[in-house]
Amino acid sequence: MIIARQKKRESIAEYILYMWQIEDLIRAYGLDIKEIDKNIVQRFEQPDSVKKEIKNWYEGLIDFMKEEQKTKSGHLQFVQNTVNDLYEFHLVLLKSPEQLDYIDLYNKAKSGIVELMNKSKGTVENEIEACFNGLYGLLMLRLQQKTISPDTISALSSVSQLIGLLSKNYKLDEEGKLEL
Repeated sequence: MIIARQKKRESIAEYILYMWQIEDLIRAYGLDIKEIDKNIVQRFEQPDSVKKEIKNWYEGLIDFMKEEQKTKSGHLQFVQNTVNDLYEFHLVLLKSPEQLDYIDLYNKAKSGIVELMNKSKGTVENEIEACFNGLYGLLMLRLQQKTISPDTISALSSVSQLIGLLSKNYKLDEEGKLEL
């Protein structure tokens, strides 16, 4: 909750990837709030009132996952909505004559994005979701210390740069500091 709030303020892309990790973490603990409380919440060096707030946050996410039938896989609707909002913003940037750097970066990443879309076999809704799937997959491979091919690293490098710039522009737009 504390980290999610901070990431959402600082980088919408990091927030999405973090929330996907939280969803997987909740699943890894079998949606068991007692285990999550014991192994995660209680390890925070925070006052009891903040720990209670964090526990309530996890309980709320568990409830949403159950309601939305995301207990085995998939992403919570509010997180998916954020990805979809970024996709809509991405389309605005691609049409803006003021965003030549973004358009150039998109064109460099396009072949990697097409490959990610093809690998998804229709399970993703848009290019930005495909980018996040690729970046999340890379993150998971790194956490598992698995070998990653140079081609994968190269393709996801340009995707990562694109998502980084998209996130930066999104924040600037929210702050009213972006010309479109």
